Amino acid sequence: MSKLIVLITTHIEKGLAVAEAWEAAGAPGVTLIESHGLHRLRERSKELELPLIVSMAQLMRQVEETNQTIFTVVDDDLVDVMLNAACQALGVPTLEQSGVGVAFIIDVERTIGMRPCRRPPDL
Repeated sequence: MSKLIVLITTHIEKGLAVAEAWEAAGAPGVTLIESHGLHRLRERSKELELPLIVSMAQLMRQVEETNQTIFTVVDDDLVDVMLNAACQALGVPTLEQSGVGVAFIIDVERTIGMRPCRRPPDL
């Protein structure tokens, strides 16, 4: 069964490195999205002393801090390979390290139009 791997990290400068590492490890495609976490937006609005009337859209345009949301769909046997590749690209021993972000994996019942996973030579 295929799996959707989603990684949301505060290390935005390393997002492309994670995506490239996943691709090299066999992911058929990787998507990166610049995102904003609500908690960080609220904290930042407190720091900037913005009134509650300011919309979240306005706040998001003013705040430079973002997250990088990276996701891919791979075969079940590549999940650990992808998570290890993400750790290497982020320069951390584990994704459970504080301040790295959050990752989650979801079963994908069916995919349509997805290229097959590429197998690196060493798998």
